[in-house]
Amino acid sequence: MNQDILKNRLSTLWNELYEEQHSHLLENFIDDLNNFKDYNAIKPIDEGWYKDAIVYSLYVDLFNGTFKGLIQKLDYLESLGVNCIWLLPVLESPMRDAGFDISDYRAVRKSLLGLPDSAPGEEAERLFKQFLDEAHKRNMKVIFDIAMNHCSDEHPWFLDAKSSKDSPYRDYFIWNDDENKYTDARLLFKGMCPSNWEKCGEQYFFHRFFEFQPDLNYRNPKVLVEMCQNLLYWVSQDVDGFRADAIPYLWKEEGTDCENLPQTHTIVKFVKTVLDFVRPNTLLLAEACQKPVEVVKYIGSGEECNAGYHFPLMPMIYKSIAVGSREPVKHTLSTDVTPAISSDSQWFTFLRCHDELSLELVYVSEEDRKLIHESYCHNEMWDFRLGEGISARLSELMERNPDKIALAFSIMLTLPGTPIIYYGDEFAKLNDESYYKEQIEFTGKDDTRFLVRGEVDWNKVADDLRNPETLSYQVFKKLSKMIGVRKSFKAFGRGDMEWIDIKDANGNVIPEVMAYARVYDHDHFVIIHNLSDKDIFIPEDAFKICAGKEDRLGQPCPDSTDNGITLKPYSYYWI
Repeated sequence: MNQDILKNRLSTLWNELYEEQHSHLLENFIDDLNNFKDYNAIKPIDEGWYKDAIVYSLYVDLFNGTFKGLIQKLDYLESLGVNCIWLLPVLESPMRDAGFDISDYRAVRKSLLGLPDSAPGEEAERLFKQFLDEAHKRNMKVIFDIAMNHCSDEHPWFLDAKSSKDSPYRDYFIWNDDENKYTDARLLFKGMCPSNWEKCGEQYFFHRFFEFQPDLNYRNPKVLVEMCQNLLYWVSQDVDGFRADAIPYLWKEEGTDCENLPQTHTIVKFVKTVLDFVRPNTLLLAEACQKPVEVVKYIGSGEECNAGYHFPLMPMIYKSIAVGSREPVKHTLSTDVTPAISSDSQWFTFLRCHDELSLELVYVSEEDRKLIHESYCHNEMWDFRLGEGISARLSELMERNPDKIALAFSIMLTLPGTPIIYYGDEFAKLNDESYYKEQIEFTGKDDTRFLVRGEVDWNKVADDLRNPETLSYQVFKKLSKMIGVRKSFKAFGRGDMEWIDIKDANGNVIPEVMAYARVYDHDHFVIIHNLSDKDIFIPEDAFKICAGKEDRLGQPCPDSTDNGITLKPYSYYWI
């Protein structure tokens, strides 16, 4: 993209938001972008790298203490098959919301770097760059969270803004004399925040999340420019991409629900244009807890984000296993629910939203929410947001059954999209009640998501991974093999998918069997899952499975009898 194209695109988008006002601010910003021109020229472009990624999400401090500790575990992650690390919040924060309450957009928390608060910023920058270099040596990409919608109430912008109505930062946030504005905006944290407004001095400020996370005011063009400059800073440090947290809520408009508004899409297009100019193929990942028809608007055209989370697919994987039927997943992936996206775009898939099994009613029906909650919330302590989520580790949700856990991984790794593994799930980490109780005391919030965080005891993990009798060993071994095969073939990250109907002797489709083909160029796979807890008989004429041989994972295929084969409970095959 040359400078003329850049200027035309940004000017058009700017005018959609600000109607040709503050043009000098835009002109100065475009001039500043030229500082990245030489950088852009020498930075290699790895087109579409995120399609073939195995993403591993982690909290640095909980994973192994500091970035130095994380460097020590890069070989472990590489051996697992990870080629993209998603750092859950690492920027400066009071840590009242696990780091999503950012107090400095251009500084990594010094505690994660093993530094005292008094350490110079240059030293912090050097140590973080050291981690990036070590990851890149292993061909691992690094992305991290950045909250675009809100910041911490301890951010210097807000501290200045609340000090006076005449503060130059006052309009960086949204203020009102009472709570009677944006009343159609839903409460996102039911049971934890009774209002989207918080009293501060003589006025109230608006927040969609916790009361200590004031929303940014993108009606002020300075906010848009500042946030772009924050992203550019990290691009200059060689970060490979960003998970844009809470983007559906960026623009507020009276009389609407303040979600997915046209101006929000314009903002995202502006940000994407800037990133494409500076370093093409920097990943911009949409975190939008919405129905696919809304998420597609952020990723479908290629003008906004490169990829987006497929939130509705996650609970439907759980439902399919709970009811023993492929239909929930099949329906969710149909064009009736999930519109087609451009060839440059990608869905990211996962088995929990980096913390909880999210059941937001915006994309899960009340009937399905109740069914999934009743099927998997095995302890009332796990409830999150009054039934709109379950805070539990994958191993706990699957009742510590290694076959059931592996089945879930197999489904995620073979369906279309880029898979995300949450730290510890690869060795069946359990809920951590002691950490949960510690964090309640520290934050003052009964946030059950702390159950699924907690530190990794690497000595115990090492012992468990040497013992074939442990749950950790069994899950790790199965998952490692799956990842190795997936990474060897582009059919999974880039290929087409076609459902295969497996029928019984009467010609009826067997709902418990989820089977499909994945095809890309010369790669061709047939995937078959038994979603149920019982043996499933398949007539020989219904499906010609590789009887007496091994599948692509090295598993013996089911033995064939005179008239068919039997799939064991929760079994899966990659053929």
